[in-house]
Amino acid sequence: MTEDRARLHTAVLVAPSKERRKLRKQRRKAEARLHAEQRRAALAAAKAKAEEERAERRATVYLPKSGEPGAARLRTPGRFHLTRHQDTSATLAGAYPFVAEGGLGADGVFVGQDLYSGGSFVYDPWVLYARGIITAPNVVLAGIVGSGKSSLAKSLYTRSLPFGRRVYVPGDPKGEHTAVANAVGGRAIVLGHGLNTRLNPLDEGHRPSGLSDAQWASTVAARRRDLIGALAETVLARGLSPLEHTAIDIALTQTVWENDVPILPMVVDHILAPSKDADGRLAEDGRLVGHALRRLVAGDLAGLFDGPSTVAFDPSLPMISLDLSRVTENSTLISVLMTCSSAWMESALLDPNGGQRWVIYDEAWRLMSHPALLRRMDAHWRLARHYGIANMLIFHKLTD
Repeated sequence: MTEDRARLHTAVLVAPSKERRKLRKQRRKAEARLHAEQRRAALAAAKAKAEEERAERRATVYLPKSGEPGAARLRTPGRFHLTRHQDTSATLAGAYPFVAEGGLGADGVFVGQDLYSGGSFVYDPWVLYARGIITAPNVVLAGIVGSGKSSLAKSLYTRSLPFGRRVYVPGDPKGEHTAVANAVGGRAIVLGHGLNTRLNPLDEGHRPSGLSDAQWASTVAARRRDLIGALAETVLARGLSPLEHTAIDIALTQTVWENDVPILPMVVDHILAPSKDADGRLAEDGRLVGHALRRLVAGDLAGLFDGPSTVAFDPSLPMISLDLSRVTENSTLISVLMTCSSAWMESALLDPNGGQRWVIYDEAWRLMSHPALLRRMDAHWRLARHYGIANMLIFHKLTD
């Protein structure tokens, strides 16, 4: 195809029907002359290019394979071979320093020293979010037992305190954040059987400005209904039917209408014995849900969430932790316990003007193992940026 484009073609566009012999010979001679000129031009160009390449080769100097002649020229009859080198990653990290990253900048909380570059590693979710490096301030911290997850989490949130941040631990199953809270001038609320401390997960919490009474009542009712539904699904280990949702909604509405401070035992009583149930069908629809929730107020977790809150949430403290180490039950009840305690604290954290705050979910696999509790946590995390909250999720491995 390239040769066809470089070839010269001639043709007569318009010719008389009866061309004379003399004119035809003249036309053919002109055609042959054009072809000859084109061949001579192509031959001259090829000859010039060949001469140029020969001149370039003559001007280029290459060292001989065996080296330059003369003394002290390191001549060798064989070729140069570079032996393979094998070493550890720690040694190669020094041999290849270009694999070290530049870091995330110097603004924020100092965490430690970078292993490869030797520089300081700084991490601050609010600073990185403001710079557009991350899309959300939430953090996931995973590691096997003994890898230093708790130490890293404590270092990160305690070093954030001088920057004006506050720390909240809505559920501490092992009680390891209690000493830290007391050391920084905060408070650790200990929950357990035989103690006088009670938390009411149905507390209204902080009321944002600009909401009317009707809007605020609707918001609180939706949050309470979502919490009770998630607790019931977790204890029953299944989803709720529409009839059971109706039973919970009617019982919660009746409890709020009759009491200024609704508590879980009141809701359970209205589920098991509705005040407006002429034919008894409503009580039958909510019977399983009522007995499931009864475990929280008269069973395994009695004395923890069955009354008004005996402690108040103080947003001025630098750190508040809910110590759940006194409760040693099965994993499902611990998950329910963490949900109730976190609901009490989260209702008080929904203040957009509360500043930048850490919320630490330790042993989060207990909550993530139940779909209903996971959906509730996901809905809360989606609003973290609006409220200035950075959630930290701590667990052992992703398969949890």
